[in-house]
Amino acid sequence: MKPQGTPLPAAAWQSNRVNPAQLPLNSWISSLRRSQRTMRAAFAVIIVFLVVQVIWWTVFQHQYIQRTVQQTQTQWQSEASLAQLALQSARPESRSALMDSLQSQSAHLNLSSNPISVNAAALEMFKARQQRYLNMFNYEVPFFLAVMLTGLWVIARSAKNDFELQRRQQNFLMAATHEFRTPISTLRLLVETAQYRELDRDKQLELLHGMNAEVSRLQIVSERVLATARLEQGIGVQTLETRDLRGVTQQLLEANRTKLSAANVLLNVSLPDAPVRVAVDAAAFGIVVSNLLENAIKYTGEVKQITVALEVNGASAELSVSDNGIGIDAATRPHIFDQFYRAGNELTRSASGLGLGLYLVRGITELMGGRVRCEPITPHGTRFTVSLPLVADASPRTASRRVQV
Repeated sequence: MKPQGTPLPAAAWQSNRVNPAQLPLNSWISSLRRSQRTMRAAFAVIIVFLVVQVIWWTVFQHQYIQRTVQQTQTQWQSEASLAQLALQSARPESRSALMDSLQSQSAHLNLSSNPISVNAAALEMFKARQQRYLNMFNYEVPFFLAVMLTGLWVIARSAKNDFELQRRQQNFLMAATHEFRTPISTLRLLVETAQYRELDRDKQLELLHGMNAEVSRLQIVSERVLATARLEQGIGVQTLETRDLRGVTQQLLEANRTKLSAANVLLNVSLPDAPVRVAVDAAAFGIVVSNLLENAIKYTGEVKQITVALEVNGASAELSVSDNGIGIDAATRPHIFDQFYRAGNELTRSASGLGLGLYLVRGITELMGGRVRCEPITPHGTRFTVSLPLVADASPRTASRRVQV
């Protein structure tokens, strides 16, 4: 029995499909933006409060010191007047004892003058001491403000990083949903077409070819996710072997030949004549090369030109993958190796991917003792260069270093 309605051809399905991961995206982005605006407003209020509080403390301290000096000066003048009055009203035989008592209790008074006055030197010492207190407070206020603002900056930066990580993780989940659901839906359509229709041998082979392509797509996505999990958890220990990087590169390019041919890539390969010995895990390095090639294919124009070059630079072997694509702007370049990072708007992005490819490239390369860098090509294009340390011993044996991938 045939089902009601005829299944759509695969091409029609591909052209009319809607990414289900994008359905809740607008709501989530709006919520995230509201949270960011609320946090910015809260930080602005806290900063304004701190600045106003510091200004108030400074003004209050200045006024307090001035008031204290004036009150002390007035008090000392009153004590001088009272001491003068006491000496004038005292009997002659008791003036000497009264003078001794005043000298011991009122060092800030000039008792030798007539009339008794405030000791100018003592008054200046008191003013200088109060000024030191004021200066100390003036130094502490900017330090306190700087510490508080630095703490707020650190908190704000941490919150921004958390928001960015949350956004990348959400993008990853949506992209992963799309990358898994699309080939599964296409496979179901192809299976139903083969199941409910009488097809000749050529059509059957065409459907089988489409099924194989979708299975391969699922395998690539699954392997990339699993490789990321292994990289994060350190599960599985692989042995680095001393290999000639020329042969490894040729084998990996041959393994990616179908992918390159399907994308109509004009591939240029430049390899040195002499052996290039490095300690490498061929399977892990295959992930590096495959991701770099896929990245180059994804972001080149209609005429796709990719150059793979291997050369020796000092004590390192450098394998570069160059393309003639749109390039990477300077603001995006520092983040391209971050986990889950994908440039552009998730709603309008046309290139597929999970934001894990270049993260795997950097992580695996560093585990093998190397490094990777990205640089622009004039007038347009991008070059990714993987550097691995050369091995002095040319004998093809297992290296002593071990690496987790």
